[in-house]
Amino acid sequence: MSHLATDSHSYFCPCPRGLEAALAEELNEIAQFSAPAVTLKVHTQVPGGVHCSGLLSDAWRINLHSRIASRVLLRLTHGAYKNENDIYDMTLEQEWESWFPVSHTIRVDVTAVKSPLRSLQFTTLKIKDGICDRFRDLCNERPSVDTGTPDMRIVGFLDAHNFTLYLDTSGEALFKRGWRAETGDAPLRENLAAGLLRTSGWKPGTVLFDPMCGSGTILIEAAQIVAGIPAGARRHFAFEKFNDFESAKWLAIKGSFKPNPLPTTPTIFGSDISGDMVQIAANNLRNAGILFEVPIKQIEAQEVKPPVEVEHGIMLTNPPYGERIGVRGDSTLSSDDLLTAFFSAFGTTLKQRFAGWSVFLFSADLGLPKLLRLKEARKTPFFNGALECRLFRFDMVAGFNRREAAKPKAE
Repeated sequence: MSHLATDSHSYFCPCPRGLEAALAEELNEIAQFSAPAVTLKVHTQVPGGVHCSGLLSDAWRINLHSRIASRVLLRLTHGAYKNENDIYDMTLEQEWESWFPVSHTIRVDVTAVKSPLRSLQFTTLKIKDGICDRFRDLCNERPSVDTGTPDMRIVGFLDAHNFTLYLDTSGEALFKRGWRAETGDAPLRENLAAGLLRTSGWKPGTVLFDPMCGSGTILIEAAQIVAGIPAGARRHFAFEKFNDFESAKWLAIKGSFKPNPLPTTPTIFGSDISGDMVQIAANNLRNAGILFEVPIKQIEAQEVKPPVEVEHGIMLTNPPYGERIGVRGDSTLSSDDLLTAFFSAFGTTLKQRFAGWSVFLFSADLGLPKLLRLKEARKTPFFNGALECRLFRFDMVAGFNRREAAKPKAE
């Protein structure tokens, strides 16, 4: 067994901004999977991710089970730098040959916050040169660069004074779960959907309804949690291409999760205005290995009713922007007027039909409560990529509709 497998390593797990606390909580849960000897330790949260440490097998576990992390980056070195030559020297010193063979293709990415270096492109080149020169000195060959589907991704991070070099254990970003065949326009990323579910407080057994489900991302994340299917069960990872990869040990970890008994009555429901989207969502659920019923109807969001009689349910949805609201809209109205009319009608539906429900709407439109004519109970800031968004929570109080109905109508 290589010393790399038995050593403890430092990791950084990036995630969508706003989900750091949710990711730290999730990592602490994943740490328990290696009990009785818990080797994964969760350290600090920083904007955009969580630092942790553990064995190489802990990185495997995070890749398999984390629904919120974007990647699992293994830290190779960290130190002060003044210029690009310092970065080249630090890169050249790393024992790349102990991690992967020269035949593997590589890709280098660099991000920086307040770095004094003028060109990130030049810095990227210096890291690539450091890796290639190390291999050339050892074996007279250099790895090829493949920016599309590299075997190994190397990530450099620069702040004002320090340089950190990481080897990516994930490969493709972790939100790519391996089931998505087709999508609508710019679907919600899977790890963001999982983070929203956790933030909403939804737990298996609670009724969940997404009335604008699009390609079904929120429904699928919830259904996989109910089924006990790990997020990474249907995909491959970069660590499988590391030197001395222990495939038998990996298969044992992968096979050690216990699927949950399948629910006999549905608790997860969806609907969408578009028949095509309903079909896509149903196909995606099948591809994601969901073997129980998740009913999805074609209906306009402002027409929906609770899918089952419950005292308390959770509605979680990412309302579409502009275009999809007008799928069957009045072509004489501008998109702004359509939006106002749609949300006004949707707000009325929530008040009249969803008493006792907690409603969570995820949107980049910070004026959403005003459009719905509702007061939010809470709003949590998140970023969807670079886009600042909010998760608005509305508690639909029983008796809301009676109060509204009793008000004198404006003439």
